[in-house]
Amino acid sequence: MEKYQALSEHLVQNLGGVDNISFVNSCATRLRINYNDKSLINEEALKKTPEARGVIFNRGQIQVIIGPNVNEAYNEFLKVSGWSGTEGSSDSEKAAANNGEQRGFEYWLSKLGDFMAPIFMPIVPALITGGLILAIKNLLVNYFGFSADSGTAQIMLAIFDAGFTFLPVYIGYSLAKQLKMQPIMGAFLGALLISSKISGVAGLSFFGIPIPKVSYGSTIIPVVLGVALMYWVDKGLKKIIPEALIFFLKPLLTMIIVAPVTLIVLGPLGTQLSGYFAAFALWLTDTLGFVAQPILAMIYPYMVMLGLDKAIAPIELELIAHLGYNPVTAAMGFISNICIGGTALAVATSMKDKGEKGILTSSGITALCGVTEPAFYGGLITRPKTLIGTAIGAAAGGLVAGIFGLRAFVVGGCPGLLTFLFFVDQKGGLHYVFVAMAVAAVSVVVSFIATKVIISRDKEGIIHSEKAEKTI
Repeated sequence: MEKYQALSEHLVQNLGGVDNISFVNSCATRLRINYNDKSLINEEALKKTPEARGVIFNRGQIQVIIGPNVNEAYNEFLKVSGWSGTEGSSDSEKAAANNGEQRGFEYWLSKLGDFMAPIFMPIVPALITGGLILAIKNLLVNYFGFSADSGTAQIMLAIFDAGFTFLPVYIGYSLAKQLKMQPIMGAFLGALLISSKISGVAGLSFFGIPIPKVSYGSTIIPVVLGVALMYWVDKGLKKIIPEALIFFLKPLLTMIIVAPVTLIVLGPLGTQLSGYFAAFALWLTDTLGFVAQPILAMIYPYMVMLGLDKAIAPIELELIAHLGYNPVTAAMGFISNICIGGTALAVATSMKDKGEKGILTSSGITALCGVTEPAFYGGLITRPKTLIGTAIGAAAGGLVAGIFGLRAFVVGGCPGLLTFLFFVDQKGGLHYVFVAMAVAAVSVVVSFIATKVIISRDKEGIIHSEKAEKTI
């Protein structure tokens, strides 16, 4: 039996069958499953899902905490459930209606996060790998005597370029797939934008209409706007092209319409918007100063809980693409993760039950390394007072990060004590690595001590309350 077969069978059975499933995807550690009819959901049984570290119920969706092996669980779930990957008649609007969901601001913000996740999460491994390879290359060149012109350095630089320069291709593919078009058409448009005959080339025109000179490598918004236009063009052409001709005529007409409009209007517009994102980020840090980081770090765990962290992925990518670094959201996940780890260890060291103590200690160490769900949902969220310690630690770490201007140069991932290479600058400088180390030390120590103080004042209420971590 496959490792996650029992988990998959249990989920399908207690979600009301595959017909009640409207969408399935995964993030770094969680399997996310949207359902149509809440009345068919067996919540108590789902809380006891085998091989899961926890189950979260969130507005028409369950999130099954798996850990780093989530992709294996995702593939096994697709295999066992037979879910086709299409919503059919079980669309999101029907799901919302059946769940009696109020479509307020929180609903639409959640929908944005759910829409963004399948677009950006699949490309994160390439971005992390590319960024870390560049950091290693810079370290080798600056501190270990490697020549910048050596074959090793050039290959490592090429790996970085493959991750970032071709970003429009990756985004085009995943966005087209999310919009239920042929994914290759989105990738096709992205490849057109970064073509050496288009990107950064001056003097181009289309039937006498001048095409602005724009460099599209590593950009996001231009291809997003182009694929959005492609969606409506594709939808319109389906209605008017005879079925016998649609296979070759629809993609041909789509590109004839979309390519020039993107190059003449949408691409330059998207580049302008990208610049505005970067300018806004700098304005935010200039306006709020060092106060911005502690606020962001304190709220980040709840953004993850609500799935809103996925909505900031485009901002991170734009900052790296245009500034070369991320001065705004860089420290959010880093500080938040290690503070949760510090808090979890504080709770664990206060426990007498060896079994519970061992589980939460393991979860705390895992959180320090960047994966917080086991600690957050398995031990802290059911002891809400301990999260005050997390917030205090995040505020302290955020102040240090804000005062010293912590910057990250790698996008994505689960930042923690194992990802200090995220803070190696483009020239291999270690200044921000040392800043990150100081931030980490302050965050862990303060969150640990603050939580211990809180526990000492209400030990019985916190340590023994509800035994709720076993029911999540």
